[in-house]
Amino acid sequence: MMKRLIWMGLIGWGLLGFACDDKKEAPDPEPEEKVVLQASPLQLSFEAEGGVQEVSITSNGVWQIDFSGSAWARPNISSGQGNALVRITADPNATTQARSLSLSIKAAGLDALVLELQQAAGEEAEEPVADVFQFEPTLEPDQTGMRDLTALELSELMGLGWNLGNSLEAIVASNGVYSGGEGSWGNPVTTKALIDGVKAAGFNTLRIPVSWSHKLADRDNMLISLSWLQRVEEVVNYALDNDMFVKINVHWDGGWLDHPLYDQQEALNTRLAAYWQQIAAYFRDYDDRLLFAGTNEVHLEGSYADPSAEHLAVQNSFNQTFVETVRATGGRNAYRHLVVQGFNTNISHTVNGFVLPADEAADKLFVEVHYYDPYEFALKEDQPYDTQWGASFAGGDVSSWGQEAWVEEAFGMMKTAFVDKGVPVIIGEYGALHRTDLQSLGGETYAQHKAAREFYLEYVTRSALEKGLVPVYWDNGHLGNNGFGLFDRSNGEVEDQGAVDALVRAKLVE
Repeated sequence: MMKRLIWMGLIGWGLLGFACDDKKEAPDPEPEEKVVLQASPLQLSFEAEGGVQEVSITSNGVWQIDFSGSAWARPNISSGQGNALVRITADPNATTQARSLSLSIKAAGLDALVLELQQAAGEEAEEPVADVFQFEPTLEPDQTGMRDLTALELSELMGLGWNLGNSLEAIVASNGVYSGGEGSWGNPVTTKALIDGVKAAGFNTLRIPVSWSHKLADRDNMLISLSWLQRVEEVVNYALDNDMFVKINVHWDGGWLDHPLYDQQEALNTRLAAYWQQIAAYFRDYDDRLLFAGTNEVHLEGSYADPSAEHLAVQNSFNQTFVETVRATGGRNAYRHLVVQGFNTNISHTVNGFVLPADEAADKLFVEVHYYDPYEFALKEDQPYDTQWGASFAGGDVSSWGQEAWVEEAFGMMKTAFVDKGVPVIIGEYGALHRTDLQSLGGETYAQHKAAREFYLEYVTRSALEKGLVPVYWDNGHLGNNGFGLFDRSNGEVEDQGAVDALVRAKLVE
């Protein structure tokens, strides 16, 4: 009996042990990884002659170097995500005074790191070095790195494109005075993480709209700030590092080109040539993955009526000036692929009134148009507007024009007028507003709009590709109501997966 009691006792303790195991608390979840930001060294000393030194940044998050107040030193990378080796360039010190500078390195939620720069005094006092790009205006033609491809052959490699809209072209214009900067229209500073995300999502071409008039080091002589050219170059390199094609332009730029009139033609062409001589010379050594586009949506300010013969002639002269100016800089620009536009990038005006510029380089020109039809669905923000598009949604508020048949006709005209004659076409902008406020109405209204919008994006993209056109989706970074945004621009993550899927699906269907 005693043995039995002891045995039962052992069993009881064993059961109690198992019971205790069952009641053990689950381990605490692992804490979220804290953002880390380190930089080394945090003190740099430069000789009076200037030079380049490196700073190693270690981080697991997004960081930014604030050098907006720096007059004599700058980083080659101003923002990034993760680890990076940053090169700090110091200009020569032309004064007899030693100088110092503090740059802040920031990451969200952390105290800023301070990078202290010191520079020895120069031997003689001279005029400060201006923030101006010094360049040779003309070089001998150089085809190194420029493939022997016609523009049409190059277009077949470009695939699906995406616009970095409302960022580098963000400019504030008031009575002919230009100011502003990359974040002036509400988007964050562009990082490599964003462009990496765009590439990973399935886009192979990046269009970078750029303004220049707010970044002049010498306004009287229309000299573009060297630091602004370097910033544009930084973003260009984000894309080239992803083996993407890249296109930069002179975008709206405050609207100074929107006066295509004979009495202003000479002055406007002079200004356009001054800008493009500098831009072309600065980017002259880049290979044929980088394209230049001369203008953007030139029209008569305040009017969207049909252009007159005068308007067309002056706009065509802008294209000719652009081509001649770029070619004259020589080097690889003698062979670079260039993009010219029809009046207001309107398809009908381009087919009927555009004249292809004379070009000393054979078969190196693209024609660009934009597509936002029908306006009531794609662009119109105020009511009445259309929330749906296409035959599948004919029972809804579908416009009486601009449906599938018009897509085929419009793109067919560009194919016949240009592609079939060996001149490729870029649809430099297209898209449709995302009317997210419709969600507040409940029911099927928003669901039908979302489905119709995604159908529109897929249909337009596929039709362009089938006709040999290069489609470049317009993204303005806005993810709210009436926006075109696809990505969270702070980290490159996809935010509108349905729209991205529709665009990418179109390029995969044969």
